Amino acid sequence: MLSTSRTTRPGPDGTGGRIAVAVHAPDPILREGVRGQLRRYPEVDLREDGDPAPGIVVLLVDDVLDETALTRLRRLVRTEGVRAVLVVRSLRESELLEVIGCGVGAVVWRHEATAPRLLQAVRAAARGDGDLPADLLGRLINQVGTLHRTAADGSRAGAAPGLTQREVDVLRLVAEGFDTAEIAAKLSYSERTVKNVMHGLTTRLRLRNRAHAVAHALREGYI
Repeated sequence: MLSTSRTTRPGPDGTGGRIAVAVHAPDPILREGVRGQLRRYPEVDLREDGDPAPGIVVLLVDDVLDETALTRLRRLVRTEGVRAVLVVRSLRESELLEVIGCGVGAVVWRHEATAPRLLQAVRAAARGDGDLPADLLGRLINQVGTLHRTAADGSRAGAAPGLTQREVDVLRLVAEGFDTAEIAAKLSYSERTVKNVMHGLTTRLRLRNRAHAVAHALREGYI
């Protein structure tokens, strides 16, 4: 799901398995502080940050997303294959689409980074879902909407080529922050059908997660 800061159910995928998590931070005190918050949860399997493995959830904690941090983020997600949670004080407008396009599905503001909030983001990242603050999601939608309105081909009516109507319907609800169960109920689908729809379009379009799918859909005028 692409959610705002709402409560999530235990476990990354309903199996109760532990989530491998590493923490990257610019100084050891900050790093150990975040690790200490996560250490209280038995489902979190804390790893060292020197050797990221594909599928591991990495929390990148910093004040701002400067060029050094962005380069590290790209390397971790695109080359190492990790699932990233970005914890920052702020993001500039110009960084929003780049962060989502890079494959980051979960963002937490530093001032909201309590232990339960971090765990929520870790769970979402482990599932391949999105978890964005409500204000950031609104800014993302506004920014992409502006880009779309100024595009050379103008606005598109209905479903754009390349997406089925079912995919468009699911993506619209994902963009509004509904989780899989809620989307299934609203569309009278099974949860498995919703998951299959999302898996099919992210695989076909080579998108990294649901947040990336929403950004793509907004940018291309699908929703």
